[in-house]
Amino acid sequence: MSQPKNKIQSSMGEVEQVNVDALMAEFDRESNTRHFKGVPKVIVRYILTAFSLYVFYMNLISVWPEQIRRASFMAFIIFMAFMLYPARKKTAALVNDIPWYDVILGVLGAFCFFNYVLNFESMAIKATRISQTDVILGVIGILITAEVCRRVVGIPILVVASSFIIYAFTAGYSLTRIVYTLFYTLEGVIGTPIGVCSTFIVLFIILGAFLEKTNIGAFFIDIANSIAGRATGGPAKVAVISSALEGMYSGSSVANTVGSGSVTIPVMKKTGYDKDFAAAVEAAASTGGQIMPPIMGAAAFLMAEMTDMPYSAIAVAAIFPAILYFSGIFLMVHFEAKKLGLKGLPKESIPNFFKLLLTKGYLLIPIAVLIVTMSIGYTASRAACLAILAALIVSMFRKDTRLTPKAFIKALENGARNTIGVAAACAIAGIIVGVVSLTGIGLKLADGLLTLSGGIDIIALFLTMIACLILGMGVPTTANYVIMATITAPIILKLIPGTPVLAAHMFVFYFGIVADITPPVALAAYAGSAISGGNPIRTGVIATRLAIAAFIIPYIFVLNPAMLLINTSFLKVVQIIVTSTIGMFGISGGLEGYMAKKMPWWERVIAVLAGLALIDPNLITDIIGVALIGFIFIQQYFVKDKKRLGEISWYGSTES
Repeated sequence: MSQPKNKIQSSMGEVEQVNVDALMAEFDRESNTRHFKGVPKVIVRYILTAFSLYVFYMNLISVWPEQIRRASFMAFIIFMAFMLYPARKKTAALVNDIPWYDVILGVLGAFCFFNYVLNFESMAIKATRISQTDVILGVIGILITAEVCRRVVGIPILVVASSFIIYAFTAGYSLTRIVYTLFYTLEGVIGTPIGVCSTFIVLFIILGAFLEKTNIGAFFIDIANSIAGRATGGPAKVAVISSALEGMYSGSSVANTVGSGSVTIPVMKKTGYDKDFAAAVEAAASTGGQIMPPIMGAAAFLMAEMTDMPYSAIAVAAIFPAILYFSGIFLMVHFEAKKLGLKGLPKESIPNFFKLLLTKGYLLIPIAVLIVTMSIGYTASRAACLAILAALIVSMFRKDTRLTPKAFIKALENGARNTIGVAAACAIAGIIVGVVSLTGIGLKLADGLLTLSGGIDIIALFLTMIACLILGMGVPTTANYVIMATITAPIILKLIPGTPVLAAHMFVFYFGIVADITPPVALAAYAGSAISGGNPIRTGVIATRLAIAAFIIPYIFVLNPAMLLINTSFLKVVQIIVTSTIGMFGISGGLEGYMAKKMPWWERVIAVLAGLALIDPNLITDIIGVALIGFIFIQQYFVKDKKRLGEISWYGSTES
């Protein structure tokens, strides 16, 4: 949602990252926009600003029918997309260059949707008896929407959507029936994904743009630095904490990796971390920001809509898995630093935590307003608007965070600009939803996986995981979740009867998200390696290892939903927190091959297996896991070594 800046001033020092914008254009298609100067730049700025104001009017004042809201929203998105995004990357560098055919495509695409706005009542009456002209306009509208998605999001999601449309034809449905469903009903392009995008998501994107303008990103880096900067291998721990905080509202793993990574990765390398490891830490932490409550890259609000559950219940359920995820990365970073003998940052470069909170803690007020208003029953739209208002107010507290009229306009402009990619992906996701609804292919996919798995739960979940990793490659967070919730979550609910709806949705959401660091695509890892100068594939492999918790925890969601605080007790929750944390300690040490000293292969195997046993919330596995981890702990910290338990401190060895 937020765009990284070329220069970020924080307590870690001013870090100049050459060509950050070029990196974003290369690895994040949403940033690959045309360049404008002079009068055209002003015109583009005010068109985008007008769109953001239109969104506020549509959500706060208008009482339009859903068809008008969604179709008009898409008309503006189509027009803005062809104005901003070139057909090919290499033409983006041209200044004030909008080819005539893009003008025609933008106007024609907008016309197709506005035509539906003007005639939606008659379309509903005609149903599948729509005229040939309506069919032609519908086909054109779908094809132009697909072209927007290709330019802004990428090809992978189009391949999936095209496969579903081809299936609809092979299943015997006519062109008229398919076009009517996908373009003229609330079950296709303007279906639930665009409905949620035009109400909830767009406002949270605009909120993210306002938060970025208050310089909250640098504040998060400073807070993380004050907490962990002096620790052993401090810069990597700073990256983990700051990326978790930034990622929850940024909505993009790549944008988060480049934005905070332009500061943290060079400092990690300077401290002594391997360049691939440094990039992997940032990529894994930035990707994990999407699962960090309370915002979860706006997916929390989408999940509330898709599961028909209260937002507060989803945010609370996501807390412990997210903490466990980041604990795993944090521990591996710590063990890597101990193994390499790395130190923290100098004391004089570390800001005072309490002073930071006193001087800049007010920047957290908008997020607090968002959480409180959502928790007491406000709609997501109104809560987001109140949070934006809070961001405007708190920005006035200090000169360096104050939103001037120019910055205000720029925030509205960035909000509109950042909406285009998400909306395009949601529109194409709507096509997938529409075909599933029309053909019932979801049940057939479930039957196919059931046959392949032989009815064995763990195999069924593994196959579903593979499907999520493939479907999630290169797709923005929100659209990613929509696809998973539509295609793969129902599969789990059918394959494993009795699975809580939230557990199934969390499972597919996690695996859709980690596609950003899973080779061969691994866009976040590629972006991180471009900053570090490392190998992108090796970075992706290391990031996958660091994010191992994300490949384990979702299985527990389904097999034992107590981790999501579903049907559990206080004592059970305490048991889960303690044992799972110990389990991540074992897994992290085993994968790193180091705790207090180098681990032989058999200790590593035992540590990982014991950790896996402890993450499963079951009394028998907990007893076995604690016993094995205890054995490894004694081996590492007491047997044949002078080091003692106290020397596991964050702040390094106590050796003289």
